[in-house]
Amino acid sequence: MDFHPQPHGGAPKPWAFPAPERGQLPNGLTLLTSHRPGQQVVAVEVNLVAPLDAEPEGLDGVATIMARALSEGTDKHTAEEFAAELERCGATLDAHADHPGVRVSLEVPASRLPRALGLLADALRAPAFPDSEVERLVRNRLDEIPHELANPARRAAMALSKELFPATARMSRPRQGTEETVARVDAAAVRAFYDAHVRPATSTAVIVGDFTGVDLDAALADTLGAWTGPTAEPLKPAPIVADDTGRVVIVDRPGAVQTQLLIGRIGADRHDRVWPAQVLGTYCLGGTLTSRLDRVLREEKGYTYGVRAFGQVLRSSAPSSPEGATGAALLAISGSVDTASTGPALEDLWTVLRTLAAEGLTDAERDVAVQNLVGVAPLKYETAAAVAGTLADQVEQHLPDDFQAQLYVRLAETGTVEATAAAVSAFPVDRLVTVLVGDAEQIAEPVKALGIGEVTVVSG
Repeated sequence: MDFHPQPHGGAPKPWAFPAPERGQLPNGLTLLTSHRPGQQVVAVEVNLVAPLDAEPEGLDGVATIMARALSEGTDKHTAEEFAAELERCGATLDAHADHPGVRVSLEVPASRLPRALGLLADALRAPAFPDSEVERLVRNRLDEIPHELANPARRAAMALSKELFPATARMSRPRQGTEETVARVDAAAVRAFYDAHVRPATSTAVIVGDFTGVDLDAALADTLGAWTGPTAEPLKPAPIVADDTGRVVIVDRPGAVQTQLLIGRIGADRHDRVWPAQVLGTYCLGGTLTSRLDRVLREEKGYTYGVRAFGQVLRSSAPSSPEGATGAALLAISGSVDTASTGPALEDLWTVLRTLAAEGLTDAERDVAVQNLVGVAPLKYETAAAVAGTLADQVEQHLPDDFQAQLYVRLAETGTVEATAAAVSAFPVDRLVTVLVGDAEQIAEPVKALGIGEVTVVSG
């Protein structure tokens, strides 16, 4: 029997995060394009500067309803016709609202890109916002809220936001609104929010994929280029203020067999020079199954299936803006443990943090983290959607186009001492807000005994 020769790996090729080409349409829409040969599914991300801070008082959630309603009919198609047209293109269109603004995402086979861009342009240019569709979306959103409140992880995130930020700050309240505020949203409110904030001059479209055989310039001119709207002064974001005084909030869930942990504070965002070291140090602390928190709480003690440490940018602005840098990232540790282990698990978690401050990371931990973060980057960005999403994040956070490429260079250059200092600064043991969603009757006293901050119990 003859066998094919065993394949052998080729020589490694140098890799860098794709550099986009930047341009602008006559209507003011900023363009970032990246030709990726072989990526036959093209990804489009459109950033709309319609931040949650801009929602009218008492209408939290109107940005989310507007985002969802963009695909519910236009001046050319009813909601059903629009959905059918997307289906004929083999395209998917999604939109969501977050603190920086609204993001609209399109994926479509390259051969049908012009047609799908036309539908995207119609959704942005002339959404119908019919009363019946907005009412349906409001009902759907109201149906979602009880399920979110019942989810321990979502409930913990809501409680942490409420604790960290002043009640007057939009960041203290649920991103997609509450039952009270969403119930007030109607088609007129959605239209008013759209008219006030959605226009080409303040928007950016990121397009990534294989453009071979596609006249992209012509397609853009005929579609997104036909979108018109007034110019506007840039919105001035308010500085982010947060209180990270060490304390514990227990969201009471009587009879719960597990406790959801969310421990966090506000720290530096991607404009800060410490960001690469913070990413590396946080990964060493709790970025993967082999990180320090998992090694102790999961492998040695068996308290949990996994604990993660992470940094999530909430909002970011260019340091050169008149207001200066007004961004921040949420630095957090998240996981769940069985109810009886809540006190011991928190005690060991704080011991990990104190040991990190006293003894630092090891060179081996640093090397593994660099290998995982930098070494797998080419796999992480195999798809056009992954590249487009990161480029859109950079736009949203007012970062240079080569930020991600330079980040990997800086990560590889960051030493163990620098990563340790950043991790210790990110998670100081006396400046962490701890949220626990669980059975207060069983966990309150063991947690109080730890001395990690004043303990408050709130209704679940």
